[in-house]
Amino acid sequence: MREADVFELADHALRDVVERIKDDQWEREVPDAMRWRAGTRVLRDVVNHHAYDDIWVPDVLAGRTPAEVGDRYEGDLLGDDPRRSFARIVDTAVAAVREFEDLDKIVHLSYGDFPARVYLLHITIFRGFGAYDIARFAGMDTELPAPLVRGLWDMIEPEADELRAIGVFGPKITVPDDASPQDRLLALSGRDPSR
Repeated sequence: MREADVFELADHALRDVVERIKDDQWEREVPDAMRWRAGTRVLRDVVNHHAYDDIWVPDVLAGRTPAEVGDRYEGDLLGDDPRRSFARIVDTAVAAVREFEDLDKIVHLSYGDFPARVYLLHITIFRGFGAYDIARFAGMDTELPAPLVRGLWDMIEPEADELRAIGVFGPKITVPDDASPQDRLLALSGRDPSR
């Protein structure tokens, strides 16, 4: 499966989870493990951070640097209709990735310059596991689409030790030999599927 296809599956899975957030859950305080960015306190902040990550995709793939983009995406990106705003941002990011072809092109991130394929790996992981983490936090069904689980496994498994070494994943969790593909994927990322 192409990197762009896995990205699209992950972004759509995240969009679908955001669509199911209940009105009374947006201001629910999140645990420390979900506070990836300074100022993240409640679920709305987590979703806004995912929107922020997504809204950068067209600029990053176009080769713009963080300095060129500046702070235009800072602040609340969700507005009065967070579900619709988030879906619109996802659609724009997915369209940019679909149109992008040069995976060896160097792109400029806040943490360095990387080939676009590495950038897609990073953001696809963030969205795929974000869909799971938000669904779990909000008490939703946490089952990810089977094609997404397969695509994430194929992208992540060869890189898992390196991702673990740089702190993206926690220690690998041991699961039974007959564990489901999703449980194996979660364990690979350091998430305990039994919790």
